[in-house]
Amino acid sequence: MLESEAEPARVEPTAAADSVQKTAATGPMTAMAAGHQLTLYIETWPLVHAMLRDIRTARTRIWLETYIFHDDAAGRAIADALRERAAAGVQVRVLYDAIGSSYTSWAFFRELQQAGVEVHAFHSVREALWRFSFLRILNRRDHRKLLVIDDEIAYFGGMNLIDTTKGLVPPTEPLPISAGWRDVHVRLAGPQQREAAESFERMWRQAHGEPVPRRPRSYRRGLLAGSKESIQFFDSGPGLKHTRAARLFARLIRSARRRITFSMAYFLPVGAVLRELLRAPRRGVPVRVVVPGESDVPLVQHASHYLYTRLLRRRIRVYERQANMLHSKVMIVDNAWVVVGSCNLDARSLWINYEFLAVIRSENLARILTRIVGAEIANSKRITLEEFRERSWWRRLVNRLAWSLRWWL
Repeated sequence: MLESEAEPARVEPTAAADSVQKTAATGPMTAMAAGHQLTLYIETWPLVHAMLRDIRTARTRIWLETYIFHDDAAGRAIADALRERAAAGVQVRVLYDAIGSSYTSWAFFRELQQAGVEVHAFHSVREALWRFSFLRILNRRDHRKLLVIDDEIAYFGGMNLIDTTKGLVPPTEPLPISAGWRDVHVRLAGPQQREAAESFERMWRQAHGEPVPRRPRSYRRGLLAGSKESIQFFDSGPGLKHTRAARLFARLIRSARRRITFSMAYFLPVGAVLRELLRAPRRGVPVRVVVPGESDVPLVQHASHYLYTRLLRRRIRVYERQANMLHSKVMIVDNAWVVVGSCNLDARSLWINYEFLAVIRSENLARILTRIVGAEIANSKRITLEEFRERSWWRRLVNRLAWSLRWWL
């Protein structure tokens, strides 16, 4: 059955909620899944410190792929470590998105190259002009965040290499919940790391215009493993070399029987994903959606607000995270399935950009992520249909206009 609608609009932290919040804000949490150790990070500097430890111990390769590689405290710390390992003879590759990292000077990347790092900008303006394909190349971005170290460690998730701690200096201890953006990033240790390495290798070859073989049909269709615990990685993007993130989300939403929870930076589901989401409450599956209370992309937030009325009428619970920008890309289904990676629930991530997703079946991991999302809900305002109907006519108009642009945001 659907949960009662008697919950108040504002979720006040109880003693239990406060305990969950503190646990989910103290730093990394670890779970075992399908024979792998998965460590979850929810803020910038604990993740950066972990990456630096692993980078400095690398012996054979360090492959880094990111949408934003910024010339700030976080980016420079990683860059310094990469240069040091390249000088030591380790193969170091950096694939960054030209638009996502457009505020970073070329001098920053030139210093990496001079130290022996292989650096490539994905889909630059120069490439678009050279290939006479301006719109197609500039519209398709490499939004993935992936770090491969030797043959055992891989990082993936929603965090870019940029300091989101509001200008605070790198701390020696984990930052408090109020320090900066909230996100989810994963460190994986185990044999399936080679699949993450293969994913990087494919994107590296594609970025350099080299041939990349098609994926099997079962992969492109997003068929999920039937075992009790499993980890599957998916390259999302256009064409026969990838699957579509929309297929994965729609299939998991359709299969849900107990509960669906989203923690999403940008929430603009379209097509089959939206249809399956609106159908879930009809068959008695509660749905919770946690989004930022104040987005770094206001136009996306206006478009999401237009969708709120449809969600709330279907008794889908919507929470807006207060005080901190929520940047995570997480879905939890039936306390068993987890989707985590770089993919937002919007048209650009679902259909246009290149993304990296992990679909993990693990009750242990689902339990930890449920605690993390619970901490976000404890710091959120619940949106009600009544208060949302009180919006001014001009705000409703702005939301409607933003929604009309949903396929291009």
